[in-house]
Amino acid sequence: MVILTGVTEPAVSIVIPAHNEEAVIAGNLRRLLDGSKPGEFDIIVVANACKDGTAAAAATVEGVRVLDTPTPGKPNALRIGDAECATFPRAYLDADVRLDADSVRELVAACAQPGVLACAPVPELDLTGAGPVAHRVHKVHNALIAPNRVLAGVGVYVLTEAGHERVFPMPDVISDDGLVHASFAPHERVVVRSAHSVVKPARTVRSYLNRRVRVRRGNKQLVELGRTGPESSITLGALGRLVRDRRVGVVDAGCYLTVLVLDRALTRLRNRRGDVWASDASTRVTLPGN
Repeated sequence: MVILTGVTEPAVSIVIPAHNEEAVIAGNLRRLLDGSKPGEFDIIVVANACKDGTAAAAATVEGVRVLDTPTPGKPNALRIGDAECATFPRAYLDADVRLDADSVRELVAACAQPGVLACAPVPELDLTGAGPVAHRVHKVHNALIAPNRVLAGVGVYVLTEAGHERVFPMPDVISDDGLVHASFAPHERVVVRSAHSVVKPARTVRSYLNRRVRVRRGNKQLVELGRTGPESSITLGALGRLVRDRRVGVVDAGCYLTVLVLDRALTRLRNRRGDVWASDASTRVTLPGN
């Protein structure tokens, strides 16, 4: 039993891998700790192969342990941080994603429910600074993938001790949240509607297209591992239903379709040029238990 008055055993461990996040890490950590009890959260920041002052910035926040590794890669940072955790459940939080103490508590409470092995909050998109076309594209894409997202694309997921055994030690995958999502049956993973994360997506169409390349690489790797990612095929029918139900506007849908056509054209061009997926070229993955 965790008593939140005074300094006690932590209620949750939180691992935050961070690569070149000097500009946001301290502010996001203070937001996370604001309103928490002393010792309530066991927070480990793992600065991996940073070329800026990420580690130093994180170290300015009281109540945070900071580790620094010269080895690049988010999965490696997750493994390092995980090895230092003091308790379960464990949350794995992207450094550029905002999460508050109340949401952490809601996620911890959800993990105590029978049969729940993993959970995540509802993401909110911070589109500040996004261009007009990127803004519309994100709005439509978010509406299309929301029903299947659950643990992926949220910026944070939380694992119980039993859930942790399914995915750790984290293998060297491109999409760690996609792997986590695919490691649980639908009844074992839940969206906690009372918890929210704030995610800042790509601000430009160019950045969005670059991210789509990484998403496809990650999904391809998951398929090769016998896992199915959270994103299903996006159909014109689904887009049409969003317009019909007035969840998105006609102009929004038009912008999304235009960028989608561009994305697929660039993909075909890369394939003709013989571009190699990073996972094909260099990454061999062994899943936990294999």
